[in-house]
Amino acid sequence: MEFYNYIKSFHLIFVITWFAGLFYIPRLFVYQIESFYKLSPEKEILGKQLKLMAKRLWFIITWPSAILATIFAVWLLFLQPFWLEQPWMHVKLGFVVLLIIYHLKTHQYFKQLQKDEVKKSSSYMRIWNEGATFILFAVVFLVILKNAINWIYGIIGLVVLGVLIMLGFRVYKNFRTKNPEA
Repeated sequence: MEFYNYIKSFHLIFVITWFAGLFYIPRLFVYQIESFYKLSPEKEILGKQLKLMAKRLWFIITWPSAILATIFAVWLLFLQPFWLEQPWMHVKLGFVVLLIIYHLKTHQYFKQLQKDEVKKSSSYMRIWNEGATFILFAVVFLVILKNAINWIYGIIGLVVLGVLIMLGFRVYKNFRTKNPEA
């Protein structure tokens, strides 16, 4: 089963590129939303460019990466079905389901912004941007530690990470209020 490691490598590569897309697309949403409130012609110029960037990122990198990461994951589980007997894998697959839900919800936001429908604030999108980060942390620790008991420590760590991110968000928001060009 020498090719197993090749499949695993491709899975990991596409997981990384999928997350790269999920990390960057909400940032583009932040800029799209903020550009929507600018004056002409800046509003139209920025809006058009940001929509194009988001469309390319979403359909050339993020969606294909999500599909390929999933295909290679299923292939790995087909080759090594004993992983499905492991409790940590059940938790990991739960987070994968959350990731897919996050991806699909992000797709809704993408479609809205492509139609110039601004239903969320840029602050909301900054917070939304952290969703993939939580899932990434959880999955990486689960895969590396492979221990359901350590999952309790993982939850505590995720809560601490969430608190730190929210504090960082507030500090950054205060900084931007005082320095609007930052």
